Amino acid sequence: MKREMQKSESKIQQEIVVWYRNNNLNNNNIIFSVPNEGKNAKEQMFKKATGMLSGVSDLICIHNGEVIFIECKDSNGRQSDKQVKFEEIIKSQGFRYCLVRSLEDFKKIIL
Repeated sequence: MKREMQKSESKIQQEIVVWYRNNNLNNNNIIFSVPNEGKNAKEQMFKKATGMLSGVSDLICIHNGEVIFIECKDSNGRQSDKQVKFEEIIKSQGFRYCLVRSLEDFKKIIL
């Protein structure tokens, strides 16, 4: 039996963005990523100074008047402590925060 390769978190995120943008019937809905890493220490310092925040969700989706924060993880992935703290803050403000492990998980949230 052939073993299926596990998709990376970036591949899952890419599939979500492509699917959403290709199937979004309401042009007022958007999805975008939040780059929250730097390539090196100098870039990380610059990004932090301009608003980068560790733990922020991978994607933000504004869908039919609702803001949804989406964190993508592979089947074995776990949230960092900073991601857990960000989730707690988002939920305390009354927003949705969803951890997804596949495009199908994301579709269940949106459809």
